[in-house]
Amino acid sequence: MTLADWPDRAQRLAEKLIADGDLRSPQWRSAVCAVPRHEFIPHYYRQDTSTRPATWQLVCPTDPAQRQAWLELVYSDTTLITAVADYAGRGVQIPVSSSSKPDLMVRMLEELEVTEGHRVLEIGTGTGYNAALLSHRLGSSKVFSVDVDPALIDTAQPRLARLGYRPTLAATDGAGGLPKHAPYDRIIATCSVPAIPAAWIEQLRPGGRILVDIEGPLGAGNLVTLHKPSAAPLVTGQFLPWWGRFMRLRPHAGPTVGVPRPRRAPGQPRSGSTTIDPVELDKEFRFLAQLFVPCGTVQSLTPSADLTRPVTTCLITRDGSWCELDRDPGPDSRYRLRFGGPEPLWDRVETAWKQWIRHGRPAWSQFGLTATPEHQIIWLADPDSGPSWPLPTPENIQ
Repeated sequence: MTLADWPDRAQRLAEKLIADGDLRSPQWRSAVCAVPRHEFIPHYYRQDTSTRPATWQLVCPTDPAQRQAWLELVYSDTTLITAVADYAGRGVQIPVSSSSKPDLMVRMLEELEVTEGHRVLEIGTGTGYNAALLSHRLGSSKVFSVDVDPALIDTAQPRLARLGYRPTLAATDGAGGLPKHAPYDRIIATCSVPAIPAAWIEQLRPGGRILVDIEGPLGAGNLVTLHKPSAAPLVTGQFLPWWGRFMRLRPHAGPTVGVPRPRRAPGQPRSGSTTIDPVELDKEFRFLAQLFVPCGTVQSLTPSADLTRPVTTCLITRDGSWCELDRDPGPDSRYRLRFGGPEPLWDRVETAWKQWIRHGRPAWSQFGLTATPEHQIIWLADPDSGPSWPLPTPENIQ
């Protein structure tokens, strides 16, 4: 089988997405069948876990065997990593661009509920494949896409042009949207943000919607669809019941991403204990817990000596406040706690836990978000009558 058979491969991919319930409308089926995904993924990165830390190896399909494996991956329901960067000077690499799983991509496109004439702003051009799908569905003149990395724009543009698609692309910080061409009927982000940038709210038409992955300080969150009910600068909506996660929005491009890990404040550690199993911070409780900790809080796990399992959970903030908990309980069924710094950080988690229990251990899909340029609120069950909490909002997202 060769590149000439790509239409058959694309059709089989579309049929699988339909059978799985991800692809529903004939318009998006037409787009999946018409856009050659392989044109946007000429190479990819494969993680090598035999090294420590794991490394990312570039795979270029140069020989027949590699080419066959590449085509199988490209036209399967698989996320393919297309760019990596050094992470915060720690000697490891992390993905910074990918072609997301087609099932997630088409679910999101269906969730947008676009109609002819809609103008769509995409945050995160990446390979350009999603912009191609949008251009096929709406026409290139209705599609606008931005990416912080000029190199990604420079490669996506000719790929799109070769296929006859000419959406407006720009290399810029996605948090600022694209004011030159606003307003937009839809904004879709293929990256995660800790809060909704004010520019997105302002550049959205009344009646429009934003689809984005919200990820808080502890990395918990999910996709949320936000509606703008009027000309007022306000959007609101509920988190979706199906899961989708993306890489974080980058404020700048470069070979290194991320910020250095905070350092623990000096001083003698204090000790205590808790009845809360720290494993709960790996589960749905983490969504509410992160509303109670400062922006920039980092969660990490310390592995056992044989690397088979984590033995402690650690939290640390920018001001050096920290806490560390054993993941195995003591004889008294309590979990040992060590902490330090200017603030007792675990007390915030204890407060969040009490509220989570009181409200019936809600799943993330029971929460919603209301955002204005000045304030962002997470609410439970109902935006008007349900309990609510302020969403920690980093200054650089405004």
